[in-house]
Order: sequence, then structure tokens, then C-alpha cells
Amino acid sequence: MLLVVLIFILLLIGLWFWLTQPLLARATPNSQRTIDPARLEAHVRKLSVELAPRDESHIENLDRVAEYIKNEFSQTTASVSEQPYRVSGKSYRNVIAQFGPDSAERIVIGAHYDTAGPLPGADDNASGVAGLIELARLLGRQQPPMRVELVAFTLEEPPYFRTTGMGSSVHAESLRKQNIRVRAMFSLEMIGYFSDAPNSQQFPAGILRAFYPSTGNYIGVVGRLSDWSLARHTKAAMRNASPLPVYSINTPSFVPGVDFSDQLNYWHAGYGALMITDTAFYRNGNYHTAHDTAEKLDYKRMAMVVEGVYAAVVELSR
Repeated sequence: MLLVVLIFILLLIGLWFWLTQPLLARATPNSQRTIDPARLEAHVRKLSVELAPRDESHIENLDRVAEYIKNEFSQTTASVSEQPYRVSGKSYRNVIAQFGPDSAERIVIGAHYDTAGPLPGADDNASGVAGLIELARLLGRQQPPMRVELVAFTLEEPPYFRTTGMGSSVHAESLRKQNIRVRAMFSLEMIGYFSDAPNSQQFPAGILRAFYPSTGNYIGVVGRLSDWSLARHTKAAMRNASPLPVYSINTPSFVPGVDFSDQLNYWHAGYGALMITDTAFYRNGNYHTAHDTAEKLDYKRMAMVVEGVYAAVVELSR
């Protein structure tokens, strides 16, 4: 009986390790603010109010959004370009900002700028796009030692989700066809909603309550089992960049929510990829509703997320 108990305990420890990638030590988080929360809020309001709606049927607005992102990217030292493509007889485009030398390997960070229907989409996913724009400002201050590519995707949402019409599918496939190696891909998918209320965090499986806090005041790093090393290094860098709690999970992609964003297409192309997220509908009850508005977001903690992603990019590009 004692042996059975010991084996059970070891299995739980092993499960904890594979799911959460715990770190035995943590450096003192950097409290220096490099991202202005007010700038993040301004981007979110621009996208979710002035440029809304941003769904696939409002192509003129999507073009306005793409132009806005392109103009913001162009204010940095990035090489800025577009990746146009056609779906169902209509034209759409990704917007790309490249930093650093044309190295054999690169890091890709992306966020989708469309919405699921004619909704504000402040958290989903104006927050991710705002983070992408401010990440470009950080990268523009000091060129990274390898190519870092920021991509604003179109058509992540239904009816094109899980189809080759997704902007991320077009981009990932273009990299694969060119035999370009990707060291890491980060999908910024809803990074602005946080809550300090007890039991504000829900989970796709009850067992996860044993491993993660029930208060939704942290950011998540989500990957497949095979992405465990990338998740471990990413979480370490993000945790050391700010006081914001960071938790990771590595699990099979069939767990609900794990593949619900653009990292899915980089997995299909054979690349290691992670989703950086506030966990979407597992925390934010405004998900895919008219209540997903700018005033609901926490821009100070959102700034910490962007600072953490930047720290991870710096660490992985060495």
C-alpha cells in the first residue's frame, strides 16, 4: 500500500511538472516600466470604437485597421510590408514588421485584428494588437541579434477559423515553403482582462484547479507537450520581467481552448509555438459579446504582459 501511495504521489508530481513547468527559483522581478499603459488603452479604443466593426464582412474597416497598424509599425525602425491574399473572392492582408538581420532562423510574434461578428472586440483581440504595436516600439529601440517578425493577422475568427483562409495559416505556410526556421512563435490572444475576485478563473477540466489559482489575476503561457522547453524558458523570462504572476500549461491540443488561436497554424507547419493569453472565456465573461469593451481592461497589467513578452524575445534571440 505504501508503494502504491508513493507511485501515486510521484505521478502527481510528474503531472504537475509537465502541466505547469514549475521553476525552482525566481529572480527579483524588474519593476521598471517600459510600456505606457495609456498608449495601450489608446490603441484598444482606436480599434474597438473608431475602427469597429472589424469582422470579415466589413472589409473596408479591416483595411482601415491594417493601415493603422502599418502606420504604427512604420514609426519604428522596422521593415514594414503587407501580405495580401484572397479568400472567397475577396482581398485581405496581414501586416508585417521585421526587425534585426536576415538570419537563418527567426522569432515570430502575432496577433489577429479581426473580430467574431460586428462586436467591439476590445480584449478579443484589440488587446493583442495593441501589445504587438507597443512591442514594435521596444524592438525598434535596439535591434535584436536575429530576425524578429511581428505579424498582425486577419481572419482568425469564424467563419475562417481552422481553415486555410486564416491570415496566420497564410503566413505560417509561406515560412514553411521557404524552408525558414522558426525558433519560437508567440500568439498574443486576449491579454488585457484580469480579476482579483475569488473564483474568477475557470478551467476546461476540474483537475486543473489543483494546479492553478482560482483568481484570474495572472497571464497564461499555453503550449503542447512538445513545447515544454519553449514554455519553460518563456515563462522564466516573463516572470523576471515584472511582478505579474505567470503560469504555463503544456498539454495535448485536444484539451478545450489550447488550440483556439493562431499558434495552431504554426503547429501545423511544424514549428514550436505558444499562446500568451488571459485565458479568454475561462475568465472573461464578455468574450464574443457586445460587452467586450475598452473600459473593462486592466492596462497596467497588460503593459506587464508586453514587457514580459519582450523579455522572452530578448532571451530567446541570444
